[in-house]
Amino acid sequence: MDGYCALVGFLLVLTAFAVPRIIGKPWSDRLYAGAAPIFGGWLPHVGWGTVPALAVAIAVVRFGPDLARRLPWNRLLLSAWATAAAWAFALAMVDGWQRGFAGRLTTRDEYLHEVGGVHDIGAMLRGFSGRILDFQPDSWTTHVSGHPPGALLVFVLLDRIGLGGGAWAGLLCVAVGTSAAAAVPFAIRALGSEHRARAATPFLALMPAVVWIAVSADGLFAGVGAWAVALLALATRRQRGWVATAFASGLLFGFTLFLSYGLVLLAVPAVAVLLARSFRPALPALLGAAAVVAAFAAAGFWWLTGYHLVVERYYQGIASERPYSYWVWGNLAATVCALGLATVAAGCRVLVELEVLPLHPIREWLPRWRSHVDPAALVAAAGAAAILIADLSGLSKAETERIWLPFDVWALAATALLPRHSARFWLVVQAAGALLINHLILTNW
Repeated sequence: MDGYCALVGFLLVLTAFAVPRIIGKPWSDRLYAGAAPIFGGWLPHVGWGTVPALAVAIAVVRFGPDLARRLPWNRLLLSAWATAAAWAFALAMVDGWQRGFAGRLTTRDEYLHEVGGVHDIGAMLRGFSGRILDFQPDSWTTHVSGHPPGALLVFVLLDRIGLGGGAWAGLLCVAVGTSAAAAVPFAIRALGSEHRARAATPFLALMPAVVWIAVSADGLFAGVGAWAVALLALATRRQRGWVATAFASGLLFGFTLFLSYGLVLLAVPAVAVLLARSFRPALPALLGAAAVVAAFAAAGFWWLTGYHLVVERYYQGIASERPYSYWVWGNLAATVCALGLATVAAGCRVLVELEVLPLHPIREWLPRWRSHVDPAALVAAAGAAAILIADLSGLSKAETERIWLPFDVWALAATALLPRHSARFWLVVQAAGALLINHLILTNW
């Protein structure tokens, strides 16, 4: 079953790469993605990160599954985080220091392009919405206009403390983004399944998604969102301090709303976490999120106003030309590249575990929800559901290999369901996919 599911994912990716070349250049030019469905250009290359990346992959395949079972819990989480960071940095260095890392966030469309012009943070927040629409002298650059002000604010504050420039910004994205490799198993264990959490860690440490976590601001968003969900999972446990933990989770959820408008869909994994154990933390979490919304409103930025303007700005650009007929499924092919075929293979097991695709006679086809559902399967399904909702919205046509990173990290939890005896095989598949993409395509992120 795993192999058949992976084959479907592989054929989807193969078709998405082939269709633009079959139809021809006039049509494929309208995709605005030279290596569609990946946003980048075809450029087979190697770099000084090639050998370290291979070394990290081999080490995880050889030792990862055993260490995941044996290491003390805290050391395991730190090891997963450190390995994911090393994997991300090595893959970035395949493209070189400037092209692959330090220069990624300094281009004219990126956040750092605007940092130098922010002299008054209060004025920036008050006037932010007025600069979202295009074709005006002071319009924000593409990425700044397409997001709430929280994303720009992060890089402005980083610059204010003396850590300006592309290298420090990239390091922040890698450090926070790869922390999701610890946050996801942390959440699964908090929901009551340590063995599933341990099984997922090698796959999260070696996730192909790090190709885009290093270096894109969406990697930063993924890390913040992952810890928001993880703290909410911890707050569902009956232990002292759960109210403060839930409130802290709410603060992070609230801040994610001001990093990217689409992160409102993190409500899907949040609800899944609450369904798994208890809705008790919902109120303090909502209060924490409301506090952040109120703080930005008091500073002069109202989220809904920004959202409606961003939708208008979205269709002022190339989104109006990119064909939905391709990207509605091409987006999913790009996401498979970020998740890896192992995640797709495990996806069928998720459906079986949740009894959406039960291995029962047809008369028992309807879902029979259990009182104690597998936590890894539940959060993986929630991540996949958020991806599908985002896809159907039509507000993300292309570039979803990075835009959906905050949801991808939860979908990757599905790998915890793969059989132990096949773990090394699927880790090889994951590593091979990431290495091929990184060495054949010069990605834009």
